Amino acid sequence: MLAVLGVAVSAAMLLDMVMLATGMRQSLRSLLLSRGFQLRVAPKGTLPFDTEATLDSTSALAARLRANPDVVSVSPVLGGHVHVRPRSGDGAALTSVALGVESTVQGDYELLNGGDATADDALVVNDAFLAASHRRIGDSLTVAVDYDPQLRAYAGTRLMRLTGRARFLYLAAGQRAVAMPLATLQSLGGAARADRSSLVMVRAREGADVERTRLWIERTFPRSAAISTETAMRQVDERLSYFRQLAFILGSVSLIVGFLLVTTLVTVSVNERLGEIAVLRAIGVARHRVVTQIVLEGVAIMTVATPLGLALGLMTARWLNGILAAFPGLPEAIDFFLFQPSAAWASLGMLAVSGVLAGVYPSWRGASQPIATTLRQEAIG
Repeated sequence: MLAVLGVAVSAAMLLDMVMLATGMRQSLRSLLLSRGFQLRVAPKGTLPFDTEATLDSTSALAARLRANPDVVSVSPVLGGHVHVRPRSGDGAALTSVALGVESTVQGDYELLNGGDATADDALVVNDAFLAASHRRIGDSLTVAVDYDPQLRAYAGTRLMRLTGRARFLYLAAGQRAVAMPLATLQSLGGAARADRSSLVMVRAREGADVERTRLWIERTFPRSAAISTETAMRQVDERLSYFRQLAFILGSVSLIVGFLLVTTLVTVSVNERLGEIAVLRAIGVARHRVVTQIVLEGVAIMTVATPLGLALGLMTARWLNGILAAFPGLPEAIDFFLFQPSAAWASLGMLAVSGVLAGVYPSWRGASQPIATTLRQEAIG
């Protein structure tokens, strides 16, 4: 049982490291493609929402993009912050991330209940906002933007109606967020935000060459940068190389520990049965059959311990994922440890090979002992 538990811990760590090596990348890729948008257009030299830079003439840009036969839909998004005044009028205003979207084509949130932000005064919020503001769907609230500390006044205010509750895909856990029609957020910001957007998401038609579309966008709009999902993933791979290296090292260590543990157990078992092995050889049992039997013992230990290790690995991964997911700025939907059948099969395969290799040395050593000498030593002992 101690041997099985030891191998199970090694198997759990191996599974977790295989999941870590590929999980975050696959999770991010799934997140970027969850709404079907393969391209994101942002101001040149910036990442989407990385700075306060915006794209001007958004309506003309969107119309030109929609005219491309390879483009199915275009979703402009304006980002910012809004301040919601408390019910009583006293106390500090509640600040939240704000997104101006076109609700019919938006790809930033999933509506959970209520109505979408279709009317000019409609507001869709997440659970964190509801909890902090103590509001409910159907309430009216005053929304303000761009507070000027010198004038102690807001650039624009508007009475809005809370129409829906949503889950925002790209925001961190606990981050308050609201969404409203793009034109509404633009008008609240005055001339500084007129016809502007922070990001334009583009969905290409099925079968279209996304890279060719990306190059066309950059040629047509030289002041913007088009980022495809594949380009984003290459940048992510560069930034996540540390995680992959760490996962590779720890996974290798866990595999080696499991291998050495099984090898030690099988070797001790063989040393205790050298006389029995010599008797089998003496009565005509072939050497390869003895080797096979001992190798199967190592495989059996791995086979019994692996299911327990996989279950332990999944529980550990869930706990570790909860810790890492709380890292500031990371989208709530990102998983560091994403379970995939391929990861489980890869772990099983490596453990099976390790179990076979663990029994090769002790089995060959036991089967190669001189029969007469071994029997005489056993008789004297």
